[in-house]
Amino acid sequence: MIFSLPGFGLDKFVRETLDEDLGVGLEGGGADVTSTSVIPADARFSGVMDSRDPVVVAGLPLAEAFFRALDPNVEIETLVADGDSVDAGTDLMRLKGNARALLTAERSALNIVQHLSGIATMAREYVDAMDNPNCSLLDTRKTLPGLRVLEKYAVRMGGAQNHRMGLWDAAMIKDNHVAVAGSVGEAVRRARDAGVKPIICEVDRLDQIEPAIEAGAHHLLLDNMPPEVLKKAVAIVAGRTATEASGGINLDTIKAKAASGVDYCSVGRLTQSAPAADVGLDFTPL
Repeated sequence: MIFSLPGFGLDKFVRETLDEDLGVGLEGGGADVTSTSVIPADARFSGVMDSRDPVVVAGLPLAEAFFRALDPNVEIETLVADGDSVDAGTDLMRLKGNARALLTAERSALNIVQHLSGIATMAREYVDAMDNPNCSLLDTRKTLPGLRVLEKYAVRMGGAQNHRMGLWDAAMIKDNHVAVAGSVGEAVRRARDAGVKPIICEVDRLDQIEPAIEAGAHHLLLDNMPPEVLKKAVAIVAGRTATEASGGINLDTIKAKAASGVDYCSVGRLTQSAPAADVGLDFTPL
């Protein structure tokens, strides 16, 4: 199994997650006391991970890594791929291995598949609701600490795209930056003169668009504008820079906002508040 993402260490993530669950380093910690006291050391289980609802799958390679970390000889058959849309009742993974190891890894494996599949499922719902091949769905930086790379991976599995990954790969000038700089144009100029690329600039009024473009903005975030105002903004921009609708976007409003002609719609709740997907794992003694 190969699973590689820039800025993400799979082995480290798996080890630290399991150590947290096992209480490694804490007084009395370091073991799954339930499994080791109840399950014989040589007992074996077979298991099936399945979807209980229609979902877009994400995180199966991570689940596999958790099981293999505790039972290197576990037999795993992955039945679908990350990014697949599956119906309720679909088997996602079959496995056979040491019963103690599988039980110890179960919660960590399920947690990550449920969380990432929930994000991927919501992203697909928004893409479908947008129903516009000329507009792309973006996520935001509203991610859980330590899980950003994985959550943004799940967004891609759902058919959306990533906004900037962090504070380092693009400037995003917002109202607080403008308040200190004195104007939208001055804030953009400062970022431009510092050699920062790309420069994303938030505007919430039509009269801010021209100064931002003239100062060198590469991307305009059109904040909390209704569709009719977004259309006016797109007309003013006239293709000179990318445009993004942000704020007040939900499943009921995204189609109209995308139809305004913007290049992107961004939705923070994709990573901030997507509900966990209903994915289960049942074991049978061998």
